[in-house]
Amino acid sequence: MYRLKIFSGRANPELAERISHNLGERLGGLDIRNFSDGEIWVKFIDNIRGADVFIIQPTNPPADNLMELLITIDAAKRASARKVTAVIPYFGYARQDRKDQPRVAITAKLVANLLTKAGADRIITMDLHAPQIQGFFDIPFDHLYSSVVFVDHFRKKKIPNLTVVSPDVGGIKMARAYAKRLEADLVLIDKRRPAPNEVEVMNIVGEVKGRNVLIVDDLIDTAGTFTSAVTTLKEAGAKDVYGACTHPILSGKALERINNSDISNLLVTDSMQLKHTSPKIEVMSVAKIFAEAIHRSFDNKSISSLFDVDKDKTQDE
Repeated sequence: MYRLKIFSGRANPELAERISHNLGERLGGLDIRNFSDGEIWVKFIDNIRGADVFIIQPTNPPADNLMELLITIDAAKRASARKVTAVIPYFGYARQDRKDQPRVAITAKLVANLLTKAGADRIITMDLHAPQIQGFFDIPFDHLYSSVVFVDHFRKKKIPNLTVVSPDVGGIKMARAYAKRLEADLVLIDKRRPAPNEVEVMNIVGEVKGRNVLIVDDLIDTAGTFTSAVTTLKEAGAKDVYGACTHPILSGKALERINNSDISNLLVTDSMQLKHTSPKIEVMSVAKIFAEAIHRSFDNKSISSLFDVDKDKTQDE
């Protein structure tokens, strides 16, 4: 009989605790230290020989989070784990997924190679910035969706005259899935990005005047795109503006921009630790989704059947 063992890196131990609690398992003993020069040292306290090991660690900056995950995977393989699954709630370095200009790296592919080379047998992650990144891996890859949590929340709120908004062309498929499930209209914001982390909103494709709107996105970094979208929608006559974002990176002046915006409420998940709190930001846990995915993976059951929100999206693609 194979054993299920769950371990957590230092990037988001609170989420790991919630996941293990939902599974009815305890987190395994993992000793992680830094030498005086910052170098990372990892040791498994528990015996994991022949066990199915799940390592929970988002790879948001600093890069030490990614390095810590790679070292932990390597340690697990050398400790004779039967199978090692990297559970990555937020998959960092995913925004560089292609060569959009000369002499740049494709970091999403690089990270895929590193994880595979380190010894990962399977990847479980949530809301990739670009779903096609799954194709960079030659090992099994499970892609989870936070929309299950968010859609249920907004259904219960029963917001009248709701329109779902995609802040850019890349997020239109995600927005369409929300719109279908919430029986709402769909609107696209067309924008131009003159430089990285700089956004100039151009126009709205669709009608939002007199309607409540929900902006959905996979991540918010500097909040430039998000708050520009809020301003544009309000100027176009939208009533209350809500937001749903999976990964709250919130770097630079993001929190200040959100607090100064006309957003009524922004929902985010605990896929990564929220650095700062705000009365406008509400955190929803995705621990149950990850726990169920881990349980099904361990029992060799289907994971895709969890996400009927995505089924609708896939049929449209």
